[in-house]
Amino acid sequence: MSKTLLDQIFGILRFGACGLIGLFSCFGYAQQTVTYPTKPVTIVTAFASGSGPDAVLRQVTEKLSKLWGQPVYIQNKPGGGGFIAIESVIRLAPDGYTLIQLDSEHLAALPHLYKSKGFVTLNALDPVAPMFRTPFLIAVATDSKWQNMKDLIATAKLEPGKVSYGSWGIGSPGHLGGEELGLLTSTEMTHVAYREVSQLFTSVGSGDVQWSLASIPSSQGIFKAGKIRYIAVATSKRLSIMPDVPTVSEAGGPQGFAVNSFVSLLSPKGISPELKSKINSDVIKVLSDPEVKARFDTFAFEGLSWSPEEIRKNAELKEKVYQKLIERKNISLD
Repeated sequence: MSKTLLDQIFGILRFGACGLIGLFSCFGYAQQTVTYPTKPVTIVTAFASGSGPDAVLRQVTEKLSKLWGQPVYIQNKPGGGGFIAIESVIRLAPDGYTLIQLDSEHLAALPHLYKSKGFVTLNALDPVAPMFRTPFLIAVATDSKWQNMKDLIATAKLEPGKVSYGSWGIGSPGHLGGEELGLLTSTEMTHVAYREVSQLFTSVGSGDVQWSLASIPSSQGIFKAGKIRYIAVATSKRLSIMPDVPTVSEAGGPQGFAVNSFVSLLSPKGISPELKSKINSDVIKVLSDPEVKARFDTFAFEGLSWSPEEIRKNAELKEKVYQKLIERKNISLD
């Protein structure tokens, strides 16, 4: 038998062996994606129990438990700017059995607020699945003299540094959104940070601070009590659940001013693409459930269907804005 013929025969055998290996590999992958999870899953959240993100997460995990046939537990670890929650998971195995719920500020602002730590969130965690995006409204006391954004901005221009706005913490969307409004309107306003969200809106209602950005779930109690009112929503279009509240630009504010925050699920660094895709598709499936969508609507939350790559891209876009705002005022939590 010639050498050429032998080479051809061995080539065919090698190809067949590789084909069999590939077939078994594909079978193994199919088994992995079908059987995950085979034990309980834990989701650590940087948000306090009873908060909007926590309330939504509980409904989502209930649906995921049914879909996966396994318990999905929640561990609330608020505080420390998000580091308490983050540090509890970053050294764990990236096997999908421990995930973490963070917002876009944890991803995009944290590295610039804590420069001395040298910590970059997206270098330690991999985006896995989206949750929702929340818009913010401009809240003032019910008896405030301001009827719209034009009034607020006019006062800020007339009295530099004397107009105060509150937020639920340094580096929060409420803080950085206020800084962005000041930048866009060439005004200087005084920021007041609060430890408790409830305390913030009580202070807005009493006039201790003159305005704040507010999400619907965090401010609805005092809003329904008649202590505050909304003069604008910081979005490109009005909210369907509050159609009478104009956008910032409609109310005399700067064009294009928008403040929002998105929440997503992440894994310790190194999760496999296959597992990431599995969790992403299952979470998005749950987010399309009518009961979950109805709950989102009550909060004006926008359910998202982003891929892990889109989560990262949107976080990077926010980081560029936040870096500019943080460096402009030398904001730091070090």
